[in-house]
Amino acid sequence: MDPQFSLRIFQAVVNERSFTRAGERLGRTQSAISQAIHRLEEDLGETLLDRSGRDLLLTDAGKVVFEAACRQENLNQELMHQLQELRNKSVGRITLGANESMTPYLLPLLVRFRRRYPKVKVVVRRSRSSELPENMLRGDVDFGFSSHLPKDERFDAISIARDHLSFVVAPNHRLASRDEISIRDLSMESFIAHNVNSPYREKVIQTFTDSRVDLNMDLEMPSIEGIRLMVQAGEGVAFLPYLCVKSDLEAGLLKEVKVQELWHEREIYLLRIEKKPLSHAAEAFLSVIKG
Repeated sequence: MDPQFSLRIFQAVVNERSFTRAGERLGRTQSAISQAIHRLEEDLGETLLDRSGRDLLLTDAGKVVFEAACRQENLNQELMHQLQELRNKSVGRITLGANESMTPYLLPLLVRFRRRYPKVKVVVRRSRSSELPENMLRGDVDFGFSSHLPKDERFDAISIARDHLSFVVAPNHRLASRDEISIRDLSMESFIAHNVNSPYREKVIQTFTDSRVDLNMDLEMPSIEGIRLMVQAGEGVAFLPYLCVKSDLEAGLLKEVKVQELWHEREIYLLRIEKKPLSHAAEAFLSVIKG
């Protein structure tokens, strides 16, 4: 017999103070209840019930076992409650991997998800695009956000947004009044660059090389935030993802100028490992993304 069920029978006998009533409660005969208690006592090597009087009394060992049975029942109830919460997406945890430039795309999704599932804990881990696939395969993150598709059939990708690489200058810059320019107009400009290698950084460098135009990266910064502030201060110009500077453009803090040879659109993807089982919380997040 299942040890947990034996404890449940013992608990019922103690609570009902009767083998007969315990049997009625559990849908068992009095004989089956008596045999189960006898087997439990044999397994434990202890007498649990004092049967010498009219009432069933607990021995010292019986008191210990009864308290353990109550604790076990509470744990079982807590377990079922927690599992039910997981099924209802009321609790749980998901971990997302993204680099700094993914933040503008990620935030609206997080707001939608948190409004629907406020008790699910969300952890956003900073991860370079080049490192993201390995982090996902290692199990460090559940979902990744990237503008690059891994060359690996194990990954599934869902397009969630589209934007472009934006050339930005300060409002008082000499090019701020222009709507469109050629890359040749940039040979004397001082560029503020992101010091993290990416396909887009390489694309800009390669386009300048192919056009035989000097690219003067006089200042490199570790963050997009730092680049934005330096361009606003008139310390140089930069290429940045459009959604990372959208609020600055709308506020008049920066001016976007189209560069004919470098108008590059990009897709933003949610990545996941296709055959990896999803937790209830991860399923809920995916449903919000797809919805």
